[in-house]
Parts: sequence; C-alpha cells; structure tokens
Amino acid sequence: MKAFRCGDVVPGCHREFLGQDREAVRAQVGEHARRDHGVEPDEDLVRAVQERIRDA
Repeated sequence: MKAFRCGDVVPGCHREFLGQDREAVRAQVGEHARRDHGVEPDEDLVRAVQERIRDA
C-alpha cells in the first residue's frame, strides 16, 4: 500500500491518498489536482508527487 499527502506539495491542502501502488496514487492525485486545485499536472508536479509517495 502506498500513500501521499497533498500538503507535502501544496501547503494548506489536507487531502491524503492511499492506493495499492504508485500508479493508483498518482491517478488519484492527478484527478485531485485538476478538480480541486485547477491545475493540470506537469512534469515538475508529477516529479514532486512521485518523490513524496511513501509506504503506508
């Protein structure tokens, strides 16, 4: 199981994500970025997220 806290990249955001693997977490985070932050994930954002995905 993998986990990610959005606040690790976007200060003030308290959303957390869990998934079976990194890809599942990245998919959830991408949707969250578009829907809740109005941001289309670019290479820098994807890299920042990937560096902060951890074991749950």
